[in-house]
Amino acid sequence: MSSPVFTPITLGNMTLPNRIIMAPLTRMRAVQPGDIPAPISQTYYEQRATAGLIISEASQISPQGKGYMATPGIYSAEQVQGWKSVTQAVHKAGGRMAIQLWHVGRVSHHSLQPNQQLPVSASALPYENKTTIMGADGKPTRVACDTPRALETHEIPELIASYHKATELSREAGFDMVEVHAAHGYLLHQFQSAESNHRTDIYGGSLENRARLTLEALDASLSAWDAQHVGIRISPLGIFNGLNDRDGEAMGLYLAEEFQKRKIAYLHISEPDWAGGPVLSDEFRKAMRSRFSGVIIGAGNYTLEKATRMIESGYIDAAAFGRPYIANPDLVRRLQEGAALNPTRPELFYGGNEEGYTDYPFLA
Repeated sequence: MSSPVFTPITLGNMTLPNRIIMAPLTRMRAVQPGDIPAPISQTYYEQRATAGLIISEASQISPQGKGYMATPGIYSAEQVQGWKSVTQAVHKAGGRMAIQLWHVGRVSHHSLQPNQQLPVSASALPYENKTTIMGADGKPTRVACDTPRALETHEIPELIASYHKATELSREAGFDMVEVHAAHGYLLHQFQSAESNHRTDIYGGSLENRARLTLEALDASLSAWDAQHVGIRISPLGIFNGLNDRDGEAMGLYLAEEFQKRKIAYLHISEPDWAGGPVLSDEFRKAMRSRFSGVIIGAGNYTLEKATRMIESGYIDAAAFGRPYIANPDLVRRLQEGAALNPTRPELFYGGNEEGYTDYPFLA
């Protein structure tokens, strides 16, 4: 199929050979203790190096930012070395790779937190769902999240500094870019939404105040690198992780205006329909485009046909594919040739070893 997704695009200071992005995908295979990227992750990401850009699985910026078992971090020397092996393998295979910087906020459990402390959030409001920890049998098990405590105002500068430090370490680890994760009901999104943010300080109340932490985190990454090397992911109107963001449209448009001022490398929009939210309207897409003229990456239930249509309409510039990349390391070739996709094995998405991770077949 002839499609603009197979044409090059400039992203920051790089030229990507195509507009097919590997979306961030949590796989829970980091080495313990220490949340260090596993040696098998070198193979996993190297296999997918034909993507225009790989965005790594979400990686916590601090021990407090962790919300699921065996997710990698980017705050220790050991993690930097683990990631450096991954980025070197991807670069050797001709690929390019960003890392997604993550703090889960209330989507966590005390057993995953330093000193068994409570998770933190904008306000002490529960995430009424479950997360995944290592069970007594050594297998992933689902447990209810703890009701978080509200971050104290005086703690926020240290949190912001964690984004700066994580960005510095990402550069040291050999990544080509960083992506700030401000979507999917995690910490920055918890501050954005009036549903989860009942604060009365400068981080709560008005839309601008609720956006403040997201923009401060972004600015911290920009201060550690530059606009050509920093992107961000948001999920306006999304229903994710127990957060139904009723103010998502206004917040998304306001944030897009602020991102435009900062001339960041890209805006990554996780569309809500794949998680039970509404389909983004053409009106909203046009409004986003009018506020952000840089590269927009669309994600969520994308097929080649949808990506083609959205790029040709001018709503996005590249498309991120998530679950198709789990089972199809050669996704670019399969889309180009119209080949069948390998079926996924959802029971092997999280935790485990090479099975369901690096053993999916390539086209002959």
